[in-house]
Amino acid sequence: MSAAQTLSASPQLLLFTRLLTTKDIRMDLGSLQTVVANSAYISARGSFDGSANLQMTRDKKYRAKLKLPHITQSETLKEQIDLAFDSICVKQPIGKKLFQQYLDSVAEYKPANELWKAIEVYDTAEDEDRLEKARNIISKFLESGAELFCGYLEEKSILRVKEDCENVREDLFRECKESTMKFLKEDSPFEHYKESMYFMRFLQWKWLEAQPIGEDWFLEFRVLGKGGFGEVSACQMKATGKLYACKKLNKKRLKKRNGNQVRWNRLKQTNCCGK
Repeated sequence: MSAAQTLSASPQLLLFTRLLTTKDIRMDLGSLQTVVANSAYISARGSFDGSANLQMTRDKKYRAKLKLPHITQSETLKEQIDLAFDSICVKQPIGKKLFQQYLDSVAEYKPANELWKAIEVYDTAEDEDRLEKARNIISKFLESGAELFCGYLEEKSILRVKEDCENVREDLFRECKESTMKFLKEDSPFEHYKESMYFMRFLQWKWLEAQPIGEDWFLEFRVLGKGGFGEVSACQMKATGKLYACKKLNKKRLKKRNGNQVRWNRLKQTNCCGK
């Protein structure tokens, strides 16, 4: 968004400009730029709080670059990325989501998938809520007559959970989760997943993830804060219209100060633009 577009889009700034003209008040360029930057920032926040039409804040050219590629473009990634079970089905959020969607689509694997998700909910629940969740897991997945009974679980593991249920230990379902992961990894679910369209969609996402994004993808607004090594500015991604805080570090200044190790580590971990 240019300064002219911002000014024309803001009635308040138009009135302010007229006052400057009629009263012959002189304003230095830095102050005017601050006013324009603040106005643009407030306008951009509409995409964040829902008060603006999100479609109006997206750039069609950059939005088109976020489209998933054709399957044939991403198939070659099979030989380039780590296809270990833990890597693509557990540690990576998009990989985990697509794997679980595949499991839900196959009736035979659905009980294991539902148990996996239920145990994760139990593990992150507050202490006072765990007893009820533990009882639900036992009734839904560990009773032989249950619709979602997980027959691959060892009987001794099920008995231990039932005996310890009232204690609601943090690792109450540890053995059950390990058995579930082993079943999904070493039996047919994982191999069948890699032959499915869900896995091909995962490769498409990995291809898109590898595409470069530069400074031109963002609109920079006002400076939110300054420090000894750089500054933080508000910025908006052109493709999505979402607001972010962009941290820019001055590499020359870092080197002059003997490359402070803490900030160098932060520089490596943060997507930022160096001067």
